Amino acid sequence: MEVAIAKGTVYEALRAGGMSRRAFLQACAAIGAALALPPGSGRAIAQALTRTPRPSVIWLSFQECTGCTESLSRAHAPTLESLIFDMISLDYHHTLQAAAGAAAEEARREAMAANHDHYLLIVDGSLPVGQPAYSTIAGISNLAMLQEAAAGAAAVIAVGSCAAFGGLPGAAPNPTGAVPISAVVRNRPLVTLPGCPPIGAVIAGTLAHFLTFGRLPECDPLGRPRVFYGETIHDRCYRRPFYDRGLFADTFDDEGARQGWCLYKLGCKGPTTYNACATLKWNGGVSFPIQSGHGCLGCSQPDFWDGGGFYRAAALPFGPLTGTAGIAAAAGLATGTAMAVANRKKRAAAKRAHQPITVADLEKSPGAQP
Repeated sequence: MEVAIAKGTVYEALRAGGMSRRAFLQACAAIGAALALPPGSGRAIAQALTRTPRPSVIWLSFQECTGCTESLSRAHAPTLESLIFDMISLDYHHTLQAAAGAAAEEARREAMAANHDHYLLIVDGSLPVGQPAYSTIAGISNLAMLQEAAAGAAAVIAVGSCAAFGGLPGAAPNPTGAVPISAVVRNRPLVTLPGCPPIGAVIAGTLAHFLTFGRLPECDPLGRPRVFYGETIHDRCYRRPFYDRGLFADTFDDEGARQGWCLYKLGCKGPTTYNACATLKWNGGVSFPIQSGHGCLGCSQPDFWDGGGFYRAAALPFGPLTGTAGIAAAAGLATGTAMAVANRKKRAAAKRAHQPITVADLEKSPGAQP
């Protein structure tokens, strides 16, 4: 069976697809903006892509829900179509490939052999090392397939919180013995793109960085690209001014919530969650959970499923927020939680007694700041 091996440069492929030079330069400028590069970097990216061969990409899906692929299909800088058909050669993907069965596995192995040490390996989903039979592909365990594919990869990208940290399959009691990709891949460059699912533009931007510079972006101690995960959601949240002024919503339908006040007291984990949700947003930059009125769940942090949703301050701190900073964050969220619970109790008591609650009453809640 013949496999379409990546030939020519990225620029040649784009031109062959009908892209004008002007549109190519505009696309390069968009990539530079997505990667937070300095102004004028678009021309440098264009020069790099005129010399960069199209890489072969092999995408493996293990214990996952296909949400990461769905997220990438909504990426807007660059689009999924340009990534697959122009900028990369996607030779294997369980969801998107036309081949099936033995033909699909033959395509994977031929692509690996023809591009040894040069193909990109993308993985979403965790590995069931405790119960390998729980997830197999063509009779091959996830662990065996990953070990085989990673051995010849130029770099590995773990997409989504399941691949990055174990995710939902790794949550207690973890019946499959699920582990992240980093537990197995140790001798190849590895970057993690957590999120449930991750932002499509983050996936696309990381691929674009590799295409442009020939290497993975600079990462934090958890293997996340700093350009996308270098700041907390709280740092860039449009509700941050309300936080600084001490204006918090106490319930999801009170006057503060309707005015867009901070959701910190309702359990929002934005202060301890590192991601670009507040800047890149979702669905082509339309919105993100906090903008839609729901607090951050911390889905791009390790063990976020076991950490629970709202009112679980004991699960903090997450990620790089450790030591004094982590204790302060946990204490702050605990304080906000105590205030919110106390305020709800006061409102319920007032409703029973038909007495109005004043601002002064709320300020007397346990944990309220003087």
